[in-house]
Amino acid sequence: MFFESQSDPMRRLNPPLHLLRAFATTARFGSISRAAESLHLTQSAVSKQVQELERWTGVPLFERVRKRLSVTPAGQRYEAAVRPLLAQLESATMELITSSADGGGALNLSTLPTFGAKWLIPRLPAFQQTHPQVELHFVPYVQGYDFHRADLDCSVLFGDGHWPGAVADYLVGREVVLIAPPSPRRQPLLTQPQDIAKFALLQHVSVPQAWAHWCDAHGVQGVNPMAGPQLDQFHSLIRAVAAGMGLALVPQCLVRDDIAAGLVSAPLQEHYLDDMGYWLCYPEGRAHMAPLSHFRRWLLDECAQPKTTLK
Repeated sequence: MFFESQSDPMRRLNPPLHLLRAFATTARFGSISRAAESLHLTQSAVSKQVQELERWTGVPLFERVRKRLSVTPAGQRYEAAVRPLLAQLESATMELITSSADGGGALNLSTLPTFGAKWLIPRLPAFQQTHPQVELHFVPYVQGYDFHRADLDCSVLFGDGHWPGAVADYLVGREVVLIAPPSPRRQPLLTQPQDIAKFALLQHVSVPQAWAHWCDAHGVQGVNPMAGPQLDQFHSLIRAVAAGMGLALVPQCLVRDDIAAGLVSAPLQEHYLDDMGYWLCYPEGRAHMAPLSHFRRWLLDECAQPKTTLK
């Protein structure tokens, strides 16, 4: 296939935005029809825009074999470079529209459900009181967040602090406590680490090595740290322990109120430090946003507040 080139070199290096958007969306979906649906255009319009970009650059971006569309190696490199630029432009435009002179505006964030319900949301009235100019918009949480998304400014994630394309500030969660059912009369005694062998060990699917690390730290032997019912939320683990299903390892920040209320117990009266915790993550390109800066400083200050001891 022969591709025409533009006569003006500088003009050729700056293709129209709508052509880039059509190309990037088609490359992401691998389909003209799905790209057209996403862009609210006809398939013919998207196809013509992609072809126009190929003529503009003089480089084939897609291969069309037997009615199937695939991105060429050059197209893959171009899409990887164009995608974050489009997201940054959308983010800058959104900030311009929603920002105000007092450093306010909208902040789109997401958080893990248990952390949001048990730690973050109970503290948000204080943030609203001190930063009324910032409007928080919660985006539904999904795993594997793409920080090039235009509708996400920051997210609270659980892990070791390493997410490609994101800056991560540690918040809380490394202090882990063993929790047990609240009625010791109906349960075996739990006075030393080795006593966990008498109980079912509840597992969090996202932290499969938790019990193995805990057993190594406490010298516990003769226990299968991978056996036990699996649950997908710390909130579910806490509820399961309260119902008498077994023991669980939970970030202390999530369960402190439940221990104080007697819903679960912390019979060993201790905690240990794990490698995993909660982090505020955001793209480096959005660190300058005033609403994000306000929220980040407030959140880090909240996490630095003195913690009460277990009871």
